[in-house]
Amino acid sequence: MNGTCEPRSDAQSSDGQPSAPPLPAIAMLGVGSMGGAILAGLRGPGVRVEGPIAVTTRSAASAAQFDGASDVRAHAGERDDDANKRAVRGARIVLLGVKPWMIHDLLREIAGDLEPGAVVVSVAAGVTIGSMEALLPEGVAVVRAMPNTPAHIGRGVTGIAGGSAASSDDLGLVRRLFETVGSVLVVDEGQINAITAISGSGPAYLFLYAEQMMAAARRLGFDEDQASLLVQQTIAGSAELMVRSGEDPAQLRRNVTSPKGTTERAVEVLEAADWGELFDRALAANIRRSEELEAGS
Repeated sequence: MNGTCEPRSDAQSSDGQPSAPPLPAIAMLGVGSMGGAILAGLRGPGVRVEGPIAVTTRSAASAAQFDGASDVRAHAGERDDDANKRAVRGARIVLLGVKPWMIHDLLREIAGDLEPGAVVVSVAAGVTIGSMEALLPEGVAVVRAMPNTPAHIGRGVTGIAGGSAASSDDLGLVRRLFETVGSVLVVDEGQINAITAISGSGPAYLFLYAEQMMAAARRLGFDEDQASLLVQQTIAGSAELMVRSGEDPAQLRRNVTSPKGTTERAVEVLEAADWGELFDRALAANIRRSEELEAGS
């Protein structure tokens, strides 16, 4: 893995500290759940974008939520067949927020209207850079990104990988875009499926754990509200402790596990299930599905 740093600017902020230049013009084709989270990050305090962000929606009703906004210009496909084409004109970064099976048709639609030097960013699982590059004019860069749902609260982590035409400056721009919703890791495309398996799908694994812990708490006699409080606060507090302490998770576990104590007995039962092998199989299944999607299965 490589960890490129974002470009820095000599511009000064109001407190005299160096500040990044504004992000260039952005178009977002589709602002569903993940696209909406990214758009919220781009509209957040302290984030600067050149001109209004152009977004496209399928319905006029969805576009209407941006009526009166000075920082967003919405185009509804329902009332404008050329909405996507209009949105990308003049955009330096074009983010594709549609379903994976729609990506290639969308690229065919907008290819002739993309600006020279534009960077096309896809957040779709299972759509390779090569298949996207083949549909785009020479000089248009492609970047694959895999964010996760904590982006909705600005605590996401996104893996990004650049194609053959993506320069370090292009990756720097995309990195800055996704840093508005969390942390960013720059990887090779060969690692994107593993990013999907670990962090992209990772919240679901944690939610499954919470679901099962709450169910177990209810079987021990706690009501719904009590079980929810116990499990949610334990998970949230433990995660925050891990982040703030900077300690290795194994050490944090040992800190809780007194020799011959109650925690040790429970951990022994869990470890007997061979969690390492279980996680290896789960992640491998996730990666295989990404590979199937890439192959068109």
